[in-house]
Parts: sequence; structure tokens; C-alpha cells
Amino acid sequence: MTASRHATPSADADATGRLRLRGDWTLDHAGAIERVLRETNDATDIDATGVDRLDSVGVLQLRHYANKRQLDFAAFDFRQDHRALVEAIDEVADDRPPRKREYGFAAALGRLGYTMHGNWRGIISLVSFLGELLVKLVRLVASPRRLRLTSTVHHMEQVGLDAVPLVALLSFMVGAVIAFLGASVLADFGMTIFVVELVSIAFLREFGVLLTAILLAGRTASAFTAQIGAMVGREEVDAIRTLGLDPVDLLVIPRVLALMAMLPLLTFIAMVAGLIGGLSVGAFSLDIPPQAYLSRMHDQMELRHFLVGMSKAPLFAIVIGLIGCLEGLQVEGTAQSVGERTTSSVVQSISLVIVLDAFAAIWFMHMGW
Repeated sequence: MTASRHATPSADADATGRLRLRGDWTLDHAGAIERVLRETNDATDIDATGVDRLDSVGVLQLRHYANKRQLDFAAFDFRQDHRALVEAIDEVADDRPPRKREYGFAAALGRLGYTMHGNWRGIISLVSFLGELLVKLVRLVASPRRLRLTSTVHHMEQVGLDAVPLVALLSFMVGAVIAFLGASVLADFGMTIFVVELVSIAFLREFGVLLTAILLAGRTASAFTAQIGAMVGREEVDAIRTLGLDPVDLLVIPRVLALMAMLPLLTFIAMVAGLIGGLSVGAFSLDIPPQAYLSRMHDQMELRHFLVGMSKAPLFAIVIGLIGCLEGLQVEGTAQSVGERTTSSVVQSISLVIVLDAFAAIWFMHMGW
């Protein structure tokens, strides 16, 4: 009889301004709920323990009432069997307007601080991940059976062989462009022949390894992040841990080893392609016969230029592989997170490769190499 008597929503305010609710606050009575709340303007608190039935419509109406009159919705009293519904809706119903972007020196300084803190945490994570990888590589030397040879060869094909046409074509074109630009400047001094040294030194020391690393940072680091991130989203990484296996052994080490093996080879191909690009421009546009071009390159070039360029390839490979795998493992399981981490891995890889190449160039210059 009680449920029947209070089927229609109603509200009574006591002397203290506390509003006591009665009836069924459900979708079937949505109009009545709105009318009752509209007619009650002086309530300071809500007591909903007398409500017989409550659904999401009733909860959302009360939330809207609380927000409109600046009341504390968390202080409303509900029956114990209604609290689970109220808490569930309260977690997902957030109708607060988004905070406006603050401008000014203090706000800019705050954003800079947060960015620097985030970058510092990223550096710490990368160094920690490098330490973990080195420990696992030492363990791999002691127990070679842990090496996933099939996976390593598969990634060598994806990282190396599939990238050869792109690396060779772009290096050839860049070598030709450098030869054209150098010739346009050196021709004013009658020293066009020095284009040979310009292209050769540039590609052997810097452009060969740098172009290759940047291409792999955009092509391979993003692929590593997307592949591992998708596995995280499908909970495959958790399944690997559940089986007692190490995700670093299965997912990270094969990819890093494949990069360390293939990036030096791709760097050599980029060097050769760049030199051929300069040779082509010299032969067809600068009237430098191929025999004279090759003879001068043989007489003037030193082995140290080649060794300087090749020495940076394994370092860049480790950086690209670590960042790509680390960002993949940090994916939070959503498609948006995969996209954000993939973008982050590409940006971090390219930026760090260029920074390390600049420091290496300065160091080799001061060492006289």
C-alpha cells in the first residue's frame, strides 16, 4: 500500500529547509519529477531515503537540481540499496564546462614546468628501460636459448630489406641535391671539382647515417609502438606475463637486435647511394668524368670518415628501438592512446637522433677525427 500511495513523485520541505522526497523517481514519472523540483526553490538539503524506486533519470534530475542551486550532491541522503546506482552515475555524469585555457606569464611558466617535468620523467624511463635491456642481454649471453631467432630474422626483414628501396632512393636524391648546391657556390670560385670532397665527406660522416636513422625513426619506431601497443590493448602482454614469460625477451630484444644488425647495413647502402647521386650530377651536369670523380675521391678520402659515420649507426639503432618499444609498452589500452604513443615515439626518436648526431659531430671535431 505504501508503494502505491507514493507512486507519484512528491517532496515536502520541513522547517529547516530539508527536502524529503517520496514516490517513484523513475523514467515513467519524468514530467512529474521536473515539476516537483521546479516548484521547490528553497531547499538546502535533500533526503531521498523515502524514495521507493529510483533510476538514472531520477538521479540525473537531482544532480541537475543540485548544480543549478549550488548544493552539494554528495551530501544528499539515499537509501542503501540506491547508493550503488547513484555512485555509478555520479562517476560518468560530469556536466561541468571544460576549463578555459589560461593565458599570461604565470600560466605559460606553469605549462613549461609541467612539460619539463614530463620530459624528465620520460628520460628517466628511457634510461631505466635501457638498463633493463642490458641486464636481459647479459642474461641472454649466459643462456642463448632465450634468443627468439625466428622473431629476430622476421624483424630484420621488416626493418632492413623492406626499407632498402626507400633509403637508397632518398639518399641518391639528397646526394644529387648536395652536389647541385655545392656546385652553384663553388663555381663562382672556379673550384667545382671540390664537389667531390663535399658530397663524399658529407655522406660518409653525417648524411648517410643521419638520413637512415631518421627514416627508420619514422618508419620502424612507429611500427614497433603500434604493434606492441595493439598487443597491450588486446591484453596479449598480460597473457605473456601470466604464462611466466618475459615481454622484454619476446618483444623488445628481437626488435632491438634486428635494428642493430640492419641499420649499419642500411647506412652503408645510403652512403653508396649518396655518392652515386653526387657522381651522377658530376658526370651529367658538371662535366666531371666518372673516372676523374672516382680518382679524386680515392685520392682525397680517408677511411676515418667512413668509420666515424658507421660508428654512430649502432647507437642510433638502440635509441630508435628502445623508444619504439617503450612507448608501445606504455599504451593504456585505447585506440587514442596507441595513436598518441605512436606520434610520441616518432617525435622522440627523430629528435634524440638529431641531438646525439650533433653532439657526436662536435666531439669528433674536437678529437681531430
